[in-house]
Amino acid sequence: MTKADIVERIHQKIGLSKKESAEMVEQVFGIMKSTLEAGEKIKIAGFGNFVVKQKADRRGRNPQTGDAITISARRILTFKPSQVLKCGMNDEEE
Repeated sequence: MTKADIVERIHQKIGLSKKESAEMVEQVFGIMKSTLEAGEKIKIAGFGNFVVKQKADRRGRNPQTGDAITISARRILTFKPSQVLKCGMNDEEE
């Protein structure tokens, strides 16, 4: 599913114009992006949690040469689905 697909479904289900639907989707994603960039967690009930985690420097190897290298520290984004979403995907009841 693409962003355009989401806009189309909002347009069909809610009845907003495509332009209004697109603006709403852009606003929601913009808020989520800025929140995650600030290192904050996003929790959406019935859907899941988006969490930014910090990874430390670590040792690695260049697979072509076998030389040891240091993989720099970075932030990663993880998503953990809620139990409701997991059950819905597997046609189970909570």
